[in-house]
Amino acid sequence: MTTAIIAIHGGAGALSRDTITPQQQAAYEKALNDILVQSGALLDQGGSALDAVTLAVRLLEDCPLFNAGLGSVFTSAATHEMDAAIMDGATLGCGSVASVSTVRNPVLAARAVMETSEHVFFCGKPAEALAAAAGLEMVEPDYFSTAQRREQLDRVRATGAASFVLDHDAMTQEQPGNAAAPLDEDRKLGTVGAVALDQAGNLAAATSTGGMTNKQPGRVGDSPIIGAGCYASNHSCAVSSTGTGEMFIRSVAAYDVAAQMQYAGRTLAQASDNVVFEKLPAIGGVGGLIAVDAQGNVALPFNSEGMYRGYLRIGQDPVVGIYREPNA
Repeated sequence: MTTAIIAIHGGAGALSRDTITPQQQAAYEKALNDILVQSGALLDQGGSALDAVTLAVRLLEDCPLFNAGLGSVFTSAATHEMDAAIMDGATLGCGSVASVSTVRNPVLAARAVMETSEHVFFCGKPAEALAAAAGLEMVEPDYFSTAQRREQLDRVRATGAASFVLDHDAMTQEQPGNAAAPLDEDRKLGTVGAVALDQAGNLAAATSTGGMTNKQPGRVGDSPIIGAGCYASNHSCAVSSTGTGEMFIRSVAAYDVAAQMQYAGRTLAQASDNVVFEKLPAIGGVGGLIAVDAQGNVALPFNSEGMYRGYLRIGQDPVVGIYREPNA
């Protein structure tokens, strides 16, 4: 029986070590740890990789520390437009949604597309209608808003330029007064994702995002695009990306990792490092990815200063990290 493993990320970007407290850093690490424990428990009980990544990303969407679901960033029109994708490595089944604003958990909408539709990708109102028909929880658009995200939009607007980054600008409301995060929220690439290998040897991946602060309405990045921000195949690996979305689209980053393994015989580490440290930087791509392969190997490379990340191998303790640390 395969030793199951799950890995998650909460976005990549520039550091803000000089402005955070140990308590603020610990809040992010605890969130990552808790989500790994919950999704890992599902795998430990024999649950599928598909269910594990669905659970992990749903929990990340429900945590306002990360830019997906609750706490998503604002567009230039002061609205929320969220994207998500999911893929089953056993069947190559997949589903995506883009520009949704009333589905509480976009990752569940992506899974509904995969399981209830003959299509792969829905956007806008039709995607929301499909989610509602599938019985998913629908909310008012302001459910996703937080005061910290509004302040972030105001700051970016004041600069007179669109922000290319994007994530959480604050701690949760239960921690008043904490305005800093381990990664600089005005220079952060905000996405969440999960990849997993289950005891049956099946792989799965899921990715979700609120997008870029002050982005033009209608802009879609790599997160919901199969092969760019999300990919899984039992023949190679499962990948979830985070970074400058346009560059990940242009390089088909997630699929490139799998293709290098399958066609060039590279290891997961070799393929992941080639994409993150060579191919993406060559076109100005910044960020990272998380990946697991069919043998249970895990890779979490990033070319930015930091990336919220962690993994849990069943039977072992979770490993989480934000900065460049040898054990993460």
